[in-house]
Amino acid sequence: MHLSIGSPPVDIYGSVDTGSDLVWTQCEPCPQSQCFRQEAPLFDPKKSSTYNSISCFSFQCVIAGTNCSEGDCIYSLAYGRGLHGSFSSGNIATETLTFGSTSGQPLEMPKIIFGCGHNNSESPNTPSNQTGTIGLGPGSSSLISQMATSIAGKFSYCLPHQGSSTINFGGIVAGAGVVSTPLIIRDHYYLTLEAISVGNQRLEFVSGGKYFIDAGNIFVDTRVQRTLLPLEYNSNLTLVMSNMIRAQPIEIKIGEPGLSDILCYNISSQPELPEVTIHFKGADVKLSPSNIFQNISDDLMCSAFRGGDANTIYGNIMQTNFLIGYDIEQRTVSFKSTHCANK
Repeated sequence: MHLSIGSPPVDIYGSVDTGSDLVWTQCEPCPQSQCFRQEAPLFDPKKSSTYNSISCFSFQCVIAGTNCSEGDCIYSLAYGRGLHGSFSSGNIATETLTFGSTSGQPLEMPKIIFGCGHNNSESPNTPSNQTGTIGLGPGSSSLISQMATSIAGKFSYCLPHQGSSTINFGGIVAGAGVVSTPLIIRDHYYLTLEAISVGNQRLEFVSGGKYFIDAGNIFVDTRVQRTLLPLEYNSNLTLVMSNMIRAQPIEIKIGEPGLSDILCYNISSQPELPEVTIHFKGADVKLSPSNIFQNISDDLMCSAFRGGDANTIYGNIMQTNFLIGYDIEQRTVSFKSTHCANK
């Protein structure tokens, strides 16, 4: 997502993240050994007339839920796990953020709480234009919460397979093909997963040996790639899927504790993929082949599902090329299949 920060405004490009709250970008000073490479110059708070640091005793520091160091409000965040976990730490401050709008007139939002990152790391496949993260979670410090009154608690995003994502604030997702499901807000945005269908075989969702459906049993995270399911359920789903695909499967072993191997196929075998539908409460989301398997090289395609022993997460591969809208006040999430690159 593209937006600007400071006065005069400086362009930043953040990864859209519904799984975290804080907006942060890399800032000066940041030694090369402590920041990931980005194309644009780092944001320099000393050159902005609207940058304001936050003290430990301010209400903004309490809202951000962070720590203190020598009277300054600071943050430290870690994302993911395993070999490619990323992190950011730095100072909490307020600044003016500027967004593009459909009217052509820039929209300025003053005094937005954000993180000025001085020690940051991202995964090796991070786009070279990325400068940080745009936290859209439900917490008090998120961009959505800080803009709540001006956007009537509504926002939507469209994630393309390649290129920058787009976000709309204040509008709803409507029109033919829209399906909606109840939203449960806790520490994340939770939905209720009832089942997953592969071809004509429906697998009722089971977690922890329970055969009844818990409301809010999966949360939406745009930063996590694969959809994480309970290990046993994912194993059954993978078996059903591989039995329907007429090609020799390959299991890619990645040594990450608590995570299953990933089902893959050689692209040269031209596997025909079955139809897959995610059954949320009141909403059947029909996936395209690119939502089910992802090409990870010229020769290999791998499943967007993976088993895990921790959280159940709806990842970003399955969200691509869907316009996904959140209505915080009405507590709904809506899905509409589209081509996000055209938005």
